[in-house]
Amino acid sequence: MANLYQLIIFLLTILYNFAPSHQNHFATTPPLPVSPLPSYSQLKWQQREIIFFHHFGVNTFTNSEWGTGKENPKIFNPKGLNTAQWIDVAIQTGVSLSILTAKHHDGFCLWPSKYTDHSVIGSPLENGHGDVVKEFTEAANARGVDVGLYLSPWDRHDYRYGKNVAYNEYYMGQLQELLNNYGNVKEIWFDGAKGSNAPNMTYLFNDWFSMVEELQSSINIFSDAGPGVRWVGNEKGFAGTTCWSTINRTSLSIGNGSIVDYLNTGDEKGTDWLPAECDVSIRTGWFWHKSESPKKLSDLLEIYYNSVGRNCVLLLNVPPNTTGLISANDIQRLKEFKSAIDTIFTKNIADSCSIKASSVRGGKDSGFGPEWVLDKDHLWTYWAPSDDDDKDQWIEFTATNEEFRFNVVRIQEAIGLGQRIKKHEIYVDGKLVAKGTTVGYKKLHRLQNGVVKGHRVRIRFIGSRGIPLISSIGLHYDPYWHPDPVGR
Repeated sequence: MANLYQLIIFLLTILYNFAPSHQNHFATTPPLPVSPLPSYSQLKWQQREIIFFHHFGVNTFTNSEWGTGKENPKIFNPKGLNTAQWIDVAIQTGVSLSILTAKHHDGFCLWPSKYTDHSVIGSPLENGHGDVVKEFTEAANARGVDVGLYLSPWDRHDYRYGKNVAYNEYYMGQLQELLNNYGNVKEIWFDGAKGSNAPNMTYLFNDWFSMVEELQSSINIFSDAGPGVRWVGNEKGFAGTTCWSTINRTSLSIGNGSIVDYLNTGDEKGTDWLPAECDVSIRTGWFWHKSESPKKLSDLLEIYYNSVGRNCVLLLNVPPNTTGLISANDIQRLKEFKSAIDTIFTKNIADSCSIKASSVRGGKDSGFGPEWVLDKDHLWTYWAPSDDDDKDQWIEFTATNEEFRFNVVRIQEAIGLGQRIKKHEIYVDGKLVAKGTTVGYKKLHRLQNGVVKGHRVRIRFIGSRGIPLISSIGLHYDPYWHPDPVGR
């Protein structure tokens, strides 16, 4: 009996040692994140891609960009004010967040602030009982569009400006009014502009930020130094060809013009997740002027590729006119813009290709195969190469029937686990057609030689912080892209 027992134990040991590892019964775990990481609100902000800005106030009626602060509130008289129309335009453009200039540098308030009479209280709007901020936020909430507000730190009207304690108390009082009385605000916009008459004016940004976060826990705070979103460093709507969402906040200060290059590119070794927002107006000016027209469609597409296509969110200013409406020619251009984006990116030529990769984390059927770059989740499903594949990481698409033709390549990282890619290259049938550095949430390559044709596209990742995690890839055709033929 003892010998039989020993034989059974011996046979079981042999079976255990030569059977597939028991570890294979468990799912392959995802790779560790590479810090810093975005917050939930930053991830949601990034996915918006395009948001609106609405510059509206006394400047709209004086045909100026910067008011003096001496304007009579009676000039503010938008007789056909309809903020619901603004929001409808946002929805038609695919925009889910709109930011209103509640107060610009002239100090005129679009709501009845109890701290000043330089506001809609003194205007003909509803005989002094109007409230543009209220109408705007209620229209947005009714239509499911999120709200943002801009409260200019520089105030050319208020007598307290230049007196540090008195003005900061005034400003924080107005912050409380806006964030307590108008519902949920998803982004608040600060800049560091100052008047030359008060060069020593000190803005207590840290106190302001603390109050904002106390009053609105899910808000993103925009400024040169965040802490939620950073300025891109220019008002052209262009990010750097290299653009990290990471940066060192300790190296930033609000209103410091010497750091614009750093803001534009971010920092590969940055300790803070602080993605860039690219602000630009659909017109030449920020406020509506009768003499101006919207930018050409080709210009808007150029801005889109250099903002959204460089790992940023595009903040596009669409100013209401003196009637209180978005002008018809702006609406028409926005329709063309939205239609063009849909035309370019709705069809992914890669969907009809076979796909393979240099390696897969955990092997076949692990949940990290290259097929995940073609699903619709651009955050949490992704291709991951194996940990020991650190020399030539690539993903490849092969045409199954006739050759494909495209002129745009889209690459997206799973940024919920950190921004990783430092350098990448794109080959068609073995020929290099594009190369770049960072990817982030979205990188768009418009091929400088125009449309390419071929049977095989390989994208190589040749520099990364940890293994690259690719959530989505697209091969697209842009019929609006006509590169300069010189040098082709």
